Amino acid sequence: MALVTTAEVCDANPQLIASGDLRALQPIFQIYGRRPVFSGPVVTLKVFEDNVLIREFLEEKGNGRVLVVDGGGSLRCAILGGNPVVQAQNNGWAGIVVNGCVRDVDEINGCDIGVRALASHPMKANKKGIGEKHVPIAIAGTRISDGEFLYADTDGILITRTELCV
Repeated sequence: MALVTTAEVCDANPQLIASGDLRALQPIFQIYGRRPVFSGPVVTLKVFEDNVLIREFLEEKGNGRVLVVDGGGSLRCAILGGNPVVQAQNNGWAGIVVNGCVRDVDEINGCDIGVRALASHPMKANKKGIGEKHVPIAIAGTRISDGEFLYADTDGILITRTELCV
C-alpha cells in the first residue's frame, strides 16, 4: 500500500464510505507474520474447524492475492498453521485473514507475509475437506466477496469493491 495508510484512505474517501464501496472490518484481529502492511485482490473461503480447503488454496500460486477465510469465529482449534503459511509465502500470497485461530505462531511470525487471525490455539483442525470456495462471507461486521480488494496495516483492514489508486 506504499506510504498511504488505511486511516488516510478513509479520510480521503468519505463518499466511498457513505456508498458502502469502502468498508472497515471491526478491530478484532491479531497481527501475525513479518508483513504488517499488505493488500491485494480477495479470494474467499468458508470453513468450520477444517483446514483442508485452506491448504489447497495456499498450494496454488497467490499472485499477490489475499485469502480471506470465514472460519465461523471458532476459538476451539486452529485452522491455519505454520506449514501452510510458509507455503503461502513461497507461492506469492500477499496475506491471509482468518476469522478463527492460528497455531505455530513463532513459525508464522518468521514468514514474510501478512496474517490476521482472532487468536492462537494449540489444537489442530479437522481434515474433512468441507467448505465453500469463492462465496460471499460476512466477518467482523463486513460482507466480503471474491474479487474485492483488501488493504491492511496496523490501524486496521479495509475492503473495497474496486482497487484504489494509493
